[in-house]
Amino acid sequence: MEVKKKLLDLVRDKIRFKHYSYSTERTYIHWIKHYILFHHKKHPIEMGKIEIELYLTKLATNDRVAPTTQNQAFSALLFLYKEVLGLDISEWNIQALRAQERKHIPVVLTKEEVREVLQNIPSEYSLLVHLMYGCGLRMSEALNLRVKDIDFGFDKIYVWDSKSLKDRTIPLPQKLKAKLLEQVESVKLLHKQDLKDGYGNVFIPYALEKKYPRSKLEAKWQYLFPMKSISTDPRTKEKRRHHVMAQTLGRNIKVASQKANLNKRVTSHIFRHSYATHLLQAGIDLRSIQELLGHKSVETTMIYTHVVSEMNKAKVISPLDF
Repeated sequence: MEVKKKLLDLVRDKIRFKHYSYSTERTYIHWIKHYILFHHKKHPIEMGKIEIELYLTKLATNDRVAPTTQNQAFSALLFLYKEVLGLDISEWNIQALRAQERKHIPVVLTKEEVREVLQNIPSEYSLLVHLMYGCGLRMSEALNLRVKDIDFGFDKIYVWDSKSLKDRTIPLPQKLKAKLLEQVESVKLLHKQDLKDGYGNVFIPYALEKKYPRSKLEAKWQYLFPMKSISTDPRTKEKRRHHVMAQTLGRNIKVASQKANLNKRVTSHIFRHSYATHLLQAGIDLRSIQELLGHKSVETTMIYTHVVSEMNKAKVISPLDF
């Protein structure tokens, strides 16, 4: 047990050294623990290709995990062996049974359904969810917006270092401009009070914090959608104001969809799907939508052409109705 504890500490140190997110840290630690326990607490340095294949196959056959989950577990093991143990297992030609991948057409909401859900979102999260739909933002992108990311002069929103590692700008919805101005002023007032109370610092990406050590106390770096209370950073143990929690927002979106009496499964990502589909229906070209969504490949964006195609099928009249 002592050896395993030291190993996990090494994994945490390497993850933090490479500036991976806290959620990635928790995920990798989970899968590495799971892998070790599956092999009866055997140290990974004593295991290799066969043990990895057995574990990944077990995830697909016994646990019936989704392909993305199996890939996540494999990524954690790649990180463990390459970054921590110094072994490049990508050369081992891992031949595990892969989880069956199924192509899903995204569920989208009609414009009316979007309005119904938005009307039922609590006021404190209303602007945030409006922005997710109005800009096609991922939940993480919306939550990580800072005051400085809203450019009222050029009516643009900056999204930095998103999932695709491709920074982009998105047109600022004019209907939200006045409320966003109010939100910025509200954040500035809250920040001013936090400074008086002995807080007021905010998480800053590591490289920037070293370059601009005072930036964490500046109003422009504060989250656009902050939490109601001060919290403790799980890594540094510093007390500061973080952004709204993803679980809290997701729960409120689910409740709002229930109040709207929708039969569709509504998650935060459905607003992004709906945004892309509605733009396509409005005649916006696919390449522009790709750039707005921040997709690396246009093939990823093409899924929305299938969504529109399915919608058009619904307009076909049955012979019974001729």
